[in-house]
Amino acid sequence: MQPKFVHTQQKNVYYRTVMENQLGLVLKLLLLSALLSVLIKYAAPSLLIPATATNALIIIFLPIVIIAIALLWRFQAQKQT
Repeated sequence: MQPKFVHTQQKNVYYRTVMENQLGLVLKLLLLSALLSVLIKYAAPSLLIPATATNALIIIFLPIVIIAIALLWRFQAQKQT
């Protein structure tokens, strides 16, 4: 009977650690999102970016390209290990 209790205790500690890590990640994302919102609201209007089709396409596709590069990089790193 005692090994089950020890196993349950270890499991609870593991879940608590995972939840703390997830809470930290959520708080970091919330802070980053708030900072980005403030930058967009107050700093972006001072940037003189002309409203052209080329700039619109760059703004739309740049996040997609960055994520694609990051995922390919991660995939290649996993493939090598």
